[in-house]
Amino acid sequence: MFDNPSRYAQIIKAEAKRLGFMSCGISRAGFLEEEAPRLENWLAKNMHGEMQYMENHFDKRLDPTKLVEGSKSVISLLLNYFPQETQREDSYKISKYAYGTDYHFVIKDKLKELLQFMKNEIGDIDGRAFVDSAPVLDKAWAAKSGLGWIGKNSNLLTKQVGSFYFIAELIVDLELETDSAVTDHCGNCTACIDACPTQAIVEPYKVDGSKCISYFTIELKEELPGSLKGQFDDWMFGCDICQDVCPWNKFSKPHNEPLFNPHPELLEIDKKAWQELTKETFDEIFQKSAVKRTKFEGLKRNLRFLEE
Repeated sequence: MFDNPSRYAQIIKAEAKRLGFMSCGISRAGFLEEEAPRLENWLAKNMHGEMQYMENHFDKRLDPTKLVEGSKSVISLLLNYFPQETQREDSYKISKYAYGTDYHFVIKDKLKELLQFMKNEIGDIDGRAFVDSAPVLDKAWAAKSGLGWIGKNSNLLTKQVGSFYFIAELIVDLELETDSAVTDHCGNCTACIDACPTQAIVEPYKVDGSKCISYFTIELKEELPGSLKGQFDDWMFGCDICQDVCPWNKFSKPHNEPLFNPHPELLEIDKKAWQELTKETFDEIFQKSAVKRTKFEGLKRNLRFLEE
């Protein structure tokens, strides 16, 4: 039993594809040696701002065997969210990942199905699913699994695909054939660094989270700093600038996940309608969306900041 790592990897990848995942890569579970000093340095410089949770479980972030006892493999998966249609030009903007149903629910269900498939096909496997909801360095694992490289904007980038996808993991106590990391293809390009209105990409491959528009519009709970007025480029929830300007995203193709389709009204609303947003409309449009994370009051705060 459990004696065919190569065949297991093949059937897992085939099932992941059937479930709608864009790609699947596998790496050996163990301590992320290269990431440790980077994470320590990033935290020491307070680049996480008020995201205190980033300081928690330092050891677990770097070693999945501390998250899942006896774990041997990290299965990384990508799920496309690039939309067919985007918001109208004269609108305040929300990040494309939040257009449809909250990705946590969509991906969690797919991961549960994949894990159940593995148990049915292979045997008694112990494992856990992770979707941006536990101390897992998902981009580092996806890069280690050959699904792309971490670009200058600190996002995972993939040739022919870009970066508009979610990353998720299954950490399991099953020995699997692993994949090799790919090389960096950012070259001399600095499009993301040049385009960031708040200079959050402080140097290639390093983002100061506490300067990012996404941080201000989603994570920060207090009033937004007046010194940044006029720098948000009409983003009211999240920000896609460093992805929109990335040359690799010219290859992005629309997703085929119905749950990620936006509420029709989201694509129709202009700035004036956003300014008059009521709690009822907010609840209707964002009923199952990740935008609910900032709550109605948080979105109104962001809109006030953009209007002034």
